[in-house]
Amino acid sequence: MLRLTNTMKRTKEPFVPANPDQVTMYVCGPTVYNFAHIGNARPAVVFDVLYRLLKRRFPQVVYARNFTDVDDKINAAAREAGEPISAITERYIKAYHDDMASLGVLEPDLEPRVTEHIPEIIDMVDRLIAKGHAYAVEGHALFDVRSFPAYGALSGLDRDELIAGARIEIAPYKRDPADFVLWKPSTPDLPGWESPWGRGRPGWHIECTAMIEQHLGSTIDLHGGGQDLIFPHHENEIAQGTCAHDGELYCRHWVHNGFVTVEGRKMSKSLGNVLLVRDLIGEAPGEAIRFTLLGAHYRQPLDWRADGLTQAKRGLDRLYGTLQDLSDCPDVPCPEGMLDPFEAALEDDLNFPEAIAELFKLAKAARREDTATERAAYRAALRDAGSLLGLLQQDPAAWFGQSEERDGDAGKIQRLVEARQVARSERDYVTADRIRDELAAFGVVVQDRADGPVWQRTG
Repeated sequence: MLRLTNTMKRTKEPFVPANPDQVTMYVCGPTVYNFAHIGNARPAVVFDVLYRLLKRRFPQVVYARNFTDVDDKINAAAREAGEPISAITERYIKAYHDDMASLGVLEPDLEPRVTEHIPEIIDMVDRLIAKGHAYAVEGHALFDVRSFPAYGALSGLDRDELIAGARIEIAPYKRDPADFVLWKPSTPDLPGWESPWGRGRPGWHIECTAMIEQHLGSTIDLHGGGQDLIFPHHENEIAQGTCAHDGELYCRHWVHNGFVTVEGRKMSKSLGNVLLVRDLIGEAPGEAIRFTLLGAHYRQPLDWRADGLTQAKRGLDRLYGTLQDLSDCPDVPCPEGMLDPFEAALEDDLNFPEAIAELFKLAKAARREDTATERAAYRAALRDAGSLLGLLQQDPAAWFGQSEERDGDAGKIQRLVEARQVARSERDYVTADRIRDELAAFGVVVQDRADGPVWQRTG
């Protein structure tokens, strides 16, 4: 049974949807004013694996991931570029799609955009005001935090910490400093829509709540996002959604992934260490970037280091090398039970490191088999396990071909030398000898030294 850590309950618990025939899942997507960086990519990859796993376990999964396409950062980017706001959002939505596709991220079932849901947002704000949970003042509509006693349950922060953590604007028109904006006025140069409170645009938090109601219903099974969204965004979503539906539960399971740092430091423009996905794709295949993002438990911080992609490529070379050795095997179904340890790791709160360790165990066992039936079974198991992680779905020749195109013969030789060293360390001398023969075809000999293998060309 799938068990996930529920942020609201601060414990790992069985994932039980309200309707076992249809799971509803929502993940906060990007604000589209720039290219995606690895911090944006991590939740996309994490929840992509969860989506794949849920689709294996339940008859239907409805997965929505939104685009925030109206925002002050978008407005600023449009002014700086001297372009219409729509040009900025369309450009970066396309770029996001391209970048996530390069990482093997499946398209969600729904991709709602804020600008396509303004009537639903206005309607929800109007209902919150009518129910006494919000109020209008000076062209604004604000949520009355005091009307919702459970406010703060998700983050576990007290009222003073909540106010400090939100960097709340102290405005004279607020009844309470913690009250947050549902609707705000727009000047003529900013995007805006007519509303009962004047021409304006929605606040950030109400957008997701309204889109969830429109597409997934008043209560959803699972809501995901990065840890940075727990407060104020998800805390405010809960307040709005619960109060708009007269106390009905907003979400059954809250799941959050950890931060991404770079060489132990937070990503920031001032440090110059913001790593864009599209730039990294110039250094390594997208699958290697994905493999790197799966290298830590999803709830833990992931520290991106310079050698991380190199290690990821080496690991994938080993796995694809095994598949290449099994390429003469027929296509057969994965034998029942062969993936039990792998699936148990994934179902234990998406334990990616343990699942990947099980993947390498399968590869190691496959290299030791010499019967056609067992070799075919291991090939099916590697492919099947890889599909849940979004890995190992390429033809091995294509994988190695793109690496050769990127790195040339020297890159392939180095990968073969490393693969031979791994085989020797595992006492897999049959594979080591085969790799030695491949190296000989390149005119390369390897000297095994105490400090590691060294290769040189003979001609």
